[in-house]
Amino acid sequence: MAAIYLDHNATTPPAKEVIEAQAWAMSNIYGNPSTLYASGSAAKKVLDDARTKVARLIGANDPFEVVFTSGGTESDNLAIAGICRAKAKQGDHLITSMAEHKAVLRTAALLEAQGVQVTYLPVDRLGRVAPDDVKNAITPRTILVSLMHANNEVGTLNPIAEIATLCRETGVLLHTDAVQTYGRIPLDLKTLGVDLLSLSAHKSYGPRGIGALWIRSGTVLSPLFNGGSQERGLRPGTENVASAHAMGIAAELAMGRVEDESVRLREIRDCLWHGISVAIPGAKAHGDLINGLPNTLNVSIPDWEAEKLVLALDSEGIEVGTGSACTTGQTTPSHVLLAMGVPPKNARSSLRFSLGQDNSRQDIEVAVAALSRICH
Repeated sequence: MAAIYLDHNATTPPAKEVIEAQAWAMSNIYGNPSTLYASGSAAKKVLDDARTKVARLIGANDPFEVVFTSGGTESDNLAIAGICRAKAKQGDHLITSMAEHKAVLRTAALLEAQGVQVTYLPVDRLGRVAPDDVKNAITPRTILVSLMHANNEVGTLNPIAEIATLCRETGVLLHTDAVQTYGRIPLDLKTLGVDLLSLSAHKSYGPRGIGALWIRSGTVLSPLFNGGSQERGLRPGTENVASAHAMGIAAELAMGRVEDESVRLREIRDCLWHGISVAIPGAKAHGDLINGLPNTLNVSIPDWEAEKLVLALDSEGIEVGTGSACTTGQTTPSHVLLAMGVPPKNARSSLRFSLGQDNSRQDIEVAVAALSRICH
């Protein structure tokens, strides 16, 4: 019997069409997109078609504002370090939050060691950054604000559009990590108003090892690597055409399902929380269940350690996470939950359920029953 997979914020199983698309491209599109002969031109066309599909999903006007990378982590690094290096003569102040993904926090720490001043904003009990805190933190030396669109551990959405308005008024650039919202909820750059936006294919039924950074036209940043002129000179090296093609197919699939699927997932996520709260008195949900990601439930189970619960559920054929997949195995409580004011004991007992397109109400009933048996 196949496992019931409930950890889609860590990664998603690639769609059948995506696997077929990547295999087709690997078998048929072998040319280097930078060459002038026929096979190179064919590869360039496939690459540009993929760029157009990704751009369409996020509401970008110009597909060539999309720069392909190896994934969300590289996109975050390129956005933050790239802007700070390019604008070093104009300022030396970066603003982010205490609840960001480690790809952002560790990049900020590295820049801090190199002389950049970093402000780490607090979050409220739901994990949200207050726009007024951003406004009050901006100084004449501020060059970039970097805040995630949706938190990967608890699903809370930040008020990015409101923060973008504040940034525009003060001439400060805004980057958002949209890895968890890309392909899951409707994304429209015209509404968000950001200057840079990080994406990853594998969180939305695409392949691993490919992502993108959308960069508003006219925004200047320095590359992380030295090399050729690929991807506007911002991501040198021969492009991963097959994976980009597969990412484009995944984006095309998401276009047709994102709104209806977000409604469906919210309904079964709410059933999951209702079932857990009834079966396990004292269980506590973290994050914003009303305005957050529709597929995400972070919940503390009293008197249990999360790792033991994950293993016990795994033995029952239920796969769940303990928070960020990038920090699994660490003994310290989640930095996100601690930033939200969750007591360390509760943070250590926190499970993250994140649902996907293959999950059903029956899966939820089986998971709740298994969790109830384990905890009793």
